[in-house]
Amino acid sequence: MDQRDIRHVFAILQKEAGNWQDATVGNITKDPFFVLVGALLSHRTQDRTTHRVLQRLATSFTKPEDFLRVPEEDLARLLYPVGFYREKAKRLQQIARILLEEYRGKVPESEEELLRLPGVGRKTANLVLSVAFGKPAICVDTHVHRITNRWGLVATKTPEETERELQKRLPQDLWGRINKLLVLFGQNVCLPRRPRCSRCPVASFCKRRGVTDAR
Repeated sequence: MDQRDIRHVFAILQKEAGNWQDATVGNITKDPFFVLVGALLSHRTQDRTTHRVLQRLATSFTKPEDFLRVPEEDLARLLYPVGFYREKAKRLQQIARILLEEYRGKVPESEEELLRLPGVGRKTANLVLSVAFGKPAICVDTHVHRITNRWGLVATKTPEETERELQKRLPQDLWGRINKLLVLFGQNVCLPRRPRCSRCPVASFCKRRGVTDAR
């Protein structure tokens, strides 16, 4: 794909996105802390499971102090059935304390400071920067990594490599949009197994790398 094709693909996906079920973190809120919570919970957890738990938390667990007013084991029960829910309850309470003690309860707006928080990697930091703060950052999760390789837009082995390559290939104004669009696309059409290629609105741009069985 050249940049004109990339923009065309994004325009098509943006138009189609309204027809797809949205289980992304940004669909619930763009509050920096809650986006951070959602990104941490999503690690090794199905999108729809994360979405259900976030909806459960959204009514009374939206600020760092909320996560410290209950015992760790009670918080863990609230996080179930996300993957590693006990470890994530511990992490969230650690982060809540750091934010209250060092940042007056606010989520930092720099990548460097976000990466210092326990359990926060590049994927989480970039999601917070792009969704919550509107900064140019590419959040590469499993959907973005899989789909951009499947398209042939990149040829990479790791999400970190994918992020670097996409920074070279994508116009910067598309950086903040790629994660949500490809998460929705990956949840509804470009599935990990047996993607729905016959229904794909951008099939003509796809090299179908790694696809051995499709619908």
